[in-house]
Amino acid sequence: MARYFVGDLQGCVKQLDRLLDAVAFDAKFDELWCVGDLVARGPDSLACLERLEALGDAAKCVLGNHDISLMAVLTGVRKPNPNDHLDAILNLPKAAQQRWIEFLIQQPLLRQADDVVMTHAGIYPKWSITEAQELATDVSDSMQRAWRTQRLGPWLTTMFGNEPTTWSWQLPRPERIRFVINALTRMRFLDSQQALNLKVKTAPSAATSAEGLTPWFDFWQPTATTLVFGHWAALQGQTGRDDVLGLDTGCVWGEYLTLLRWPDGQRWQAKGEEVFKR
Repeated sequence: MARYFVGDLQGCVKQLDRLLDAVAFDAKFDELWCVGDLVARGPDSLACLERLEALGDAAKCVLGNHDISLMAVLTGVRKPNPNDHLDAILNLPKAAQQRWIEFLIQQPLLRQADDVVMTHAGIYPKWSITEAQELATDVSDSMQRAWRTQRLGPWLTTMFGNEPTTWSWQLPRPERIRFVINALTRMRFLDSQQALNLKVKTAPSAATSAEGLTPWFDFWQPTATTLVFGHWAALQGQTGRDDVLGLDTGCVWGEYLTLLRWPDGQRWQAKGEEVFKR
């Protein structure tokens, strides 16, 4: 069995197909771990969902912020972002839309296997991996319970927001859940007190350092477990660490979709019609 990790798809199904062909991916034996943001800015969000669903248990996804936003749009609590290309999903009959909510809501916020763990944006540095797993499971359970009781819309309405930016185990439950979602799906920079900054999306630079901002992974203490994440296209996969691997290399922005084989770290990248072995 081979385990592959792939960066933010964002509806770029053609590049995904080229990468899977390049490695002769076999869903009977291999696994495809997707770092989230399956949908949104690219041209084929519906096709991405269909492709992953067709892979069955071979597809191991986590939710990204764009996936959660799609659920909010489909439940009527948010308007579509005009920069997204979701018409193929939004024009589906209601029952089909509900099926895709069901598909997305079954995806966790964190997955772990052996010595590797995957989330969309990273893991908040004040948590251990065990704590992050427990918090992620609690949020997923709460979201799925809201779906089963037909309260997903109100649940999502409560959970959207940028506050709180600082973590405490004593946070009231709604704020606690909101922080966990933001940390696992939206985090990039932290300030010197490790408060979330959800506004700055650039690559780390002298300018961000001057503002007192530090990439979350610079606070992360090394463990025996490797972290895999996406979300931050401006990094172009560069973290300066072997134990924290960024896979969002900006395919939807005209750059590359990256596929990584675990544990040897071999990478393939697709851009346009071409596939490159790195």
